[in-house]
Amino acid sequence: MSAPHTSPATASSAAVRELTGHQLSRVQSGDALVLLAFLILAMIVICALFPSPLAPHDPNDQEITLRLKPPGWMSGGDGAHPLGTDQLGRDILSRVIYGARISLIVALSALAISGTIGVTIGLLAGYYGGRLDDWIMRIADVQLSIPYVLLAIAIIVVIGTSTQNVVLVLALYGWVVYARLARGQTLSLREREFIQAYRAMGARDWRIIVQHVLPNLLSAVIVVGSLELAGIITLESSLSFLGLGIQPPTVSWGVMLADGRTYLLGGRRLVVTFPGVAITLTVLSINVLADWLRDVLDPRLKV
Repeated sequence: MSAPHTSPATASSAAVRELTGHQLSRVQSGDALVLLAFLILAMIVICALFPSPLAPHDPNDQEITLRLKPPGWMSGGDGAHPLGTDQLGRDILSRVIYGARISLIVALSALAISGTIGVTIGLLAGYYGGRLDDWIMRIADVQLSIPYVLLAIAIIVVIGTSTQNVVLVLALYGWVVYARLARGQTLSLREREFIQAYRAMGARDWRIIVQHVLPNLLSAVIVVGSLELAGIITLESSLSFLGLGIQPPTVSWGVMLADGRTYLLGGRRLVVTFPGVAITLTVLSINVLADWLRDVLDPRLKV
């Protein structure tokens, strides 16, 4: 018997259904990942906003008799300390919760400063051009040519370690990205017809920049800012781990890693596991949400 004949239209319809189902599964899996990232980040933000009612203990309370206790669900653990205790008997869960506050405050403060300075400089350089543009871009190129961790260490050694100095150093880290982004977009926008029309109508430069150029940059700045936030959190943790960032007794995830690094290769590595997991989940969640924001805010990526 001959095989049943399949018309081209039927085959085409089957292929379309298969392709549509594949795309739908990808969209659903992507939405699930974005939702998971949002929930994780929301939980971390809640911990940062309300650490006192959520933390079971004071993060700096020491009890040497309870030092290096395993998590409560493990053998030898104490139910009063769900994630165990560190080398000074301090509750790890409480320290992770309080560490979210300082890590996010420092990162967001640095992000706001670097974003404001970088976008302002980039707008001026792109709109006016000339020597101002040349000088700003040369300074940016010089900074980009230097590994920033080394530059940050050198600056902190000179100005000293404090929370304010860490914020300033982290702000210096990000301004170049915003400046180059704003400059490139402004160079394109200033030649557009609607900008030329406003100039012909006699509008002042500051009004054109604030009311017509800047709003066209906001979507790109938001996406870049969300990506830079993850990098700033990682850099702050690295500096604190090296002893050049947030200083004890202030609690941050980087400080927790520095305090527990002696036990990293021993049998008590859970002391550094939980702050490391907190940093990893925060950075990954921010990156996932940044990619989602890019897809939502950039009309060129929409089908």
